[in-house]
Amino acid sequence: MKRTTLKLIAAYALFISSAALLTACSGDKPKFTAIDVTGADYAKDFALTDHNGKPRSLKDFAGKVVVLFFGYTQCPDVCPTSMTELAEVRKLLGTDGDKLQGLFVTVDPARDTPEVLKSYMANFDPTFLALYAAPEALAVVAKDYKVYYKKAEGKTATSYTMDHSAGSYIYDTQGKLRLYTRYGSGVAPLAADIKLLLKNL
Repeated sequence: MKRTTLKLIAAYALFISSAALLTACSGDKPKFTAIDVTGADYAKDFALTDHNGKPRSLKDFAGKVVVLFFGYTQCPDVCPTSMTELAEVRKLLGTDGDKLQGLFVTVDPARDTPEVLKSYMANFDPTFLALYAAPEALAVVAKDYKVYYKKAEGKTATSYTMDHSAGSYIYDTQGKLRLYTRYGSGVAPLAADIKLLLKNL
């Protein structure tokens, strides 16, 4: 065999091995359906109170994937739909469902008392927690999470609605923000993303 041919074969073999190495390396990064915000410098933690009156922060849920959503109990569609879908995701995960923590942060603390929040969460999943804060503290948390919310006056003083961002923040089992999923993204894609995070990817 000619020397030139041997050189070509060696070069091709080197190319194949390099390509395989690159493929293996690129495969290390999981392919999420939701928006990957790994390394974001916002929404790193919170200091809120749950509907049982217990102070909460992300460290309380170490070892679990946390899905956090901002909304309010009198929301007619977006909020109940989002929480219902998250409850369905937990069921889809089977035994891994115990490693999912759903959190609901109210943007309407004036009406969403602890009792109201507790009753509301019972409609979806008994393990989900609702969180609240005084209006001033809520504003600080919302700013850190880049969440928009605004009161829209109704016909009476108590019949107002709340305009608000509609998306969920997803943390991995180490409490690091990894994903942001928009409203209406679907149950199956969310479940698949959470499964990847449970594998510590």
